[in-house]
Amino acid sequence: MPFSSLGFSPALLPALMRAMEEQGYLAPTAIQSAAIPAILEGRDVLGSAQTGSGKTAAFSLPLLQQLVNAPAPAGRQHRPVRALILVPTRELAAQVGEAIVGFAKYLPQHMKVAVVFGGVSINPQMMNLRGGADIVVATPGRLLDLIDHNALTLTNTGTLVLDEADRLLDLGFGEELNRILALLPTKRQTLFFSATFPPAIEALASSLLRNPIRVEVAQVEQTAPDITQRAIEVDAPRRTQLLRHLVQTEKWERVLVFVATKHAAEIVADKLRKVDIEAEPFHGELSQGKRTQVLQDFKIKAVQVVVATDVAARGIDIAQMPVVVNYDLPRSATDYTHRIGRTGRAGDSGLAVSFVSAATEAHFRLIEKRQGIKVAREQVAGFEPVEVLPPNPADPAGTGGIKGKRPSKKDKLRAAQGQTVERARDD
Repeated sequence: MPFSSLGFSPALLPALMRAMEEQGYLAPTAIQSAAIPAILEGRDVLGSAQTGSGKTAAFSLPLLQQLVNAPAPAGRQHRPVRALILVPTRELAAQVGEAIVGFAKYLPQHMKVAVVFGGVSINPQMMNLRGGADIVVATPGRLLDLIDHNALTLTNTGTLVLDEADRLLDLGFGEELNRILALLPTKRQTLFFSATFPPAIEALASSLLRNPIRVEVAQVEQTAPDITQRAIEVDAPRRTQLLRHLVQTEKWERVLVFVATKHAAEIVADKLRKVDIEAEPFHGELSQGKRTQVLQDFKIKAVQVVVATDVAARGIDIAQMPVVVNYDLPRSATDYTHRIGRTGRAGDSGLAVSFVSAATEAHFRLIEKRQGIKVAREQVAGFEPVEVLPPNPADPAGTGGIKGKRPSKKDKLRAAQGQTVERARDD
């Protein structure tokens, strides 16, 4: 199906297609084919879409046509914010904003796109918003800061896009979202995209959308990437040594390593640097300038290994990422999907490696069960595990303990992750 069959205005189609071709799109992806016609009709859309599926173009292209065809009211000194795109991370905000500017490059009408996020000074963003903006791409906290400073209002916003809505809630933006929604016009078009749909996301979507078109293509696209999954058994204190061994012996040119805490990110990266592996930590407490520099160095292969927390790594979108390593296992099967989805993109093959210790074996089995997969355990010569779980005095028969008194899965996982920093220091 060509782009010309999706309902774009014949007057704007050449400009949009020229920009799309420059960004590597020769034909619509599944999410674009399904979502664009509905958005152009003015319908609310509930889209299930993974990162890398082309969803940014799926909502941006029809949005740009709508803004061109319905220009801002004449006589205003300031451009009203006509479209708001909410995203969970700084990096994703920058990527979405850059993509929209590229898509709008050849349109007959200039579109002012403002990208705002925390971690940097608010003053330049306030200056940039003088005169308003047609489209604002924002993280929720910084958007509210700008509203509190009277830098913008949402009274004329006709379109709301929630991109990666599941992560917006995962990162604790529920209260901010409620405040923002209260400031938006009741009559608007809402586009809701999420990689997963747990109950909280389903409830949020139901409260926001009016008779939406549901577009579910992520489940099909999820199975498409060629990702080899490995689970290597190793004692927790030897994970850094094993990581170094694999990087060197398997000649991994670029590796994204996931850890549970910012302290572990710093420690693991530092230990890799001590053995002449170019490594950098990547977490939420780094300055935006530092995070941007790490990503740039990673893209050009000046940095070989980035050790990241889930919060920060959600915004990493780097083509040809060959290897992802779960140094610490993710909290949930959903997070496992997000992590390994960093590799095996755009038709490339990828490798996802998980380190599994005696203490985390049960949790990895739970991830396998939720994912509907089975990953063979393997051992690396010289790193064979010797740790075993001590018997549980409260459950000598292995029956799971007394109901109501045994620790929950979350309690066990927190306890395991709480040892990450200490074990990393011992590596």
